[in-house]
Amino acid sequence: MKPLTEQEIRAAFVNCTKGEAKRLAVPHDLADRPWEHLDYLGWRDPQSPGRAYLVTETAGRVSALALRRPVAAAGQTRRSMCRICMTGHDGGVSLMVAPKAGKAGQQGNSVGVYMCDDLACSLYVRGMKEAGAGARLHETLELEEKIERTVANLAAFLSKVTA
Repeated sequence: MKPLTEQEIRAAFVNCTKGEAKRLAVPHDLADRPWEHLDYLGWRDPQSPGRAYLVTETAGRVSALALRRPVAAAGQTRRSMCRICMTGHDGGVSLMVAPKAGKAGQQGNSVGVYMCDDLACSLYVRGMKEAGAGARLHETLELEEKIERTVANLAAFLSKVTA
């Protein structure tokens, strides 16, 4: 993914108003992110634990999503698998819900996907971040194929939001 500026990120939101995009918390460490290893940029809102955001680039177009996530109960360790990168976690997967873009979202329609709570799918796929013992099942896919699958799964979620 190419490095993005705060202005590019705010302008890319497809499922919230321009005012909401202007007020949301964008990470201050954009220059320090490992852009060359990211399939998307994801972060949780430090001021609101129930909010998360992700930005991706598909076919040369940058799109961003505002997400809602449950605030996890203390001690929750149920094993789950991220549907984006296929990494298993003990308590590290959340249902991320995105309001649909346009009129459907204004009427309250939304779509969701179970994904890594820390939104670090790109790093898990590349082995740059560990999710614990047994997190990555043995696969015969090459790294490039795993990356392609992750990008395709994210694109499918994005298309559901924008449909």
